[in-house]
Amino acid sequence: MTVYQNRGHDSGITQFETGTNSITVYFSDGSAYLYNASAPGVQMVAEMTQLAHSGEGLNSYINRYVRANYAAKIR
Repeated sequence: MTVYQNRGHDSGITQFETGTNSITVYFSDGSAYLYNASAPGVQMVAEMTQLAHSGEGLNSYINRYVRANYAAKIR
């Protein structure tokens, strides 16, 4: 698991894990969601992975484009 850098200092994301065509995102409220090739798709997961590693923009991207299109709610 990797700590999300939160360079904008306004994100609800705390950590993330990446896998082959997947990313699991952990939020400050304790929830965690899996995003993968099935939902929301390879292209969006690639963009989310890039944003996660950059430490900026992931929360906004999820809120704007992904919303509830996740593969699974982990917790």
